[in-house]
Parts: sequence; C-alpha cells; structure tokens
Amino acid sequence: MKCSCFKRGANDRRRSASGVPPDIDDNLLRDVNHISYNELRLATDGFHSQNNIGRGGFGIVYKGTLKNGLQVAVKTLSAQSKQGLQEFLNEINTISKVRHHNLVELIGCCVQGSNRILVYEYVENSSLDRALLGPKKIRLDWGKRSAICLGIARGLTFLHEELLPHIVHRDIKASNILLDRDFNPKIGDFGLAKLFPDNITHISTRIAGTTGYLAPEYALGGQLTMKADVYSFGILILEIVSGTSNAKVNWRGTDKLLLEQAWQLHEEGKLLEMVDPDMGEYPEAEVIRHIKVAFFCTQSAANRRPLMSQVVDMLSKNIKLNEKLLTAPGFFSESVGVSGAKKSSADSSSYQMSSVPVTITEVNPR
Repeated sequence: MKCSCFKRGANDRRRSASGVPPDIDDNLLRDVNHISYNELRLATDGFHSQNNIGRGGFGIVYKGTLKNGLQVAVKTLSAQSKQGLQEFLNEINTISKVRHHNLVELIGCCVQGSNRILVYEYVENSSLDRALLGPKKIRLDWGKRSAICLGIARGLTFLHEELLPHIVHRDIKASNILLDRDFNPKIGDFGLAKLFPDNITHISTRIAGTTGYLAPEYALGGQLTMKADVYSFGILILEIVSGTSNAKVNWRGTDKLLLEQAWQLHEEGKLLEMVDPDMGEYPEAEVIRHIKVAFFCTQSAANRRPLMSQVVDMLSKNIKLNEKLLTAPGFFSESVGVSGAKKSSADSSSYQMSSVPVTITEVNPR
C-alpha cells in the first residue's frame, strides 16, 4: 500500500516545478495567458505612483504598456487579502474565456511568487462613477448616457441569457462600469460573480455586493437570481439620468435615497425634476421612459422584474410600457426602523425594505 503522504509530496513537487503556487489550482490557469512579474514591473515603470489609475476592492490598479505595445490595466492584489485571493480566482474562473464588446477583456494574469495580478484591456475614460459622479466629472450628454444604459443592458443580456452556464455579476454599480475612448460601457470586476446553471431557480449564498444596489430578496434572504443584477441595473439607470449616487442619503436636501425620491416624484408627476442639470438638452419622453424602465427593474418582487433582453427592447424599441403593472420599488432606508422609530447605534448595520417590515444585518459594503 502506498503512503498517501508520498502522493501529496510528489504532487507538491510537480506543482513547484510548474511554478504554480499551492493556493492556486493549476487547472484554473491552463487556458489563461501568463505574463511575468518582470514584464508587468517594466510595463508600469516599477508600479510607479504616477501610473496609479485607481484602487480596486483589494489592491491598486496601474496603467501599463506591455512589450508588444498593448496598453493594459494592471490590477494588483494585496498579499494580505484572503478575500481578494478568492475574488482573484473567481474572476479568472468566470471570464477568462468570455468575450463581448460590453465586457472588459481579461488579457492575462501573473501568479509568480507571492504576486497575484490580473491584466485587463485599458479603457481610456476610466469608470462611470468617476465620469458621472466624481469631482472631475465629464459632461455626458443624453446621447452618451442613453448609449451607456443600452450597452450595459446588452452586456448583462449576454451574461444572463447567451452564455452557458449563465453568469450573475452580483456587483453591478457605477464604479464597475468602464468607459472606452468613445464612451462605450464595459462591465468589469467579476470578483463576486457566480456561475448560474440553466436548470435551477436560485442560489442560496452569502450576501455580498454594495449597499444601495442590493435586490430586496437577496439582501433579506441570500436568494440569488439573475434578477438581482436587473435590480442593480435599475439603480444604475437612475444614477445615469440624475448624475447622483443612490448610496448618498439626503438626496438634494431630503432624507431619502435616490430610488425612493424618484418614486415619489413619479407619483407627483414631476419625474423630470430628477434629471441632471449638467446634461444639457434632452428628449423629455425618452428620459422619462428610461426612468420608468428603472422602476420595472427595481420592483420589490423579483418575478415582477423583466429579463435583461426585455430591458434591451424597452430601451431601444418604441414599444408601449404597461405602466399598470408598476408597483412601488423595493428599497432600503437607513435610520428608520420597523415601527418608524429612529435606529439605535447598536442597530447601525440594519436596513429596512420599504414594503416588507424586516431588518437585515451582515450586508457587506465594498
């Protein structure tokens, strides 16, 4: 009988010889382009601070130029981040073979020594939140904004309905949408993404994502479906129209979140009051249509939200929206408890869904 410890030792020696660290499944990297740490160091001028173009959830992102002249975004992982390592592996697993013009392309990776690095295509206009919500925001007219909405919707349709297995992104938000030279949107950061088999209704999983974008049924019970991405996309439409972040309380002097205020304006027949004044001229009917599509996407019940392919049609075709089906969207409000009383400091991590008197905890903001 052969000793099992001998087998493990042989496997470890083979892994060591191949250069694959013990925390990485070498099968996962088989079809991924490997780029050496030395090349990435040269590409970024030694990871110089002047090439720092942003910070991801678990490390710094640098602009670089590979030796073949290709400009890339180099996403480094902090060596101390165990959660970041899981997201690093998850990202490779979900999108290493996926190509779509509305998804950021993964060029390759580096798993040399203690280094864990992802290399993406470089996009010239950074992220949507910087362009739309940042201190140096770019003026985006309605043509660009509507095209961004449609491009994101097409990217999500590809993930949800055209790929097998399907992919649920789980963290659709403005900072994870990148804009290329022509302001075409590309969905990025697949660290929280889940592969979704075709024969199941939902996945029960830990709650992860960004507060303000979480779908009610997911945030309350951890039941994940593709409709969670649809909800987040609805929030994103409202942000694109208003030039305001949904995560900020006290929207324009009120104590309400963007979604809550938008619904109130809808009920008052004043939807155009939420339009970003920096947008310039815009077609009123088309803007109102986008806002109403956002309401369809953010319905409290997941089964009342459309598929992303239906959203693409609603945004791109002159089809009549059945507004009689609209009910109040599901959203969370800080500082108000179930009975309407102010929260205590001990309950500061709880959020309430407007149409369901239940509080939740352990929502993980990123």
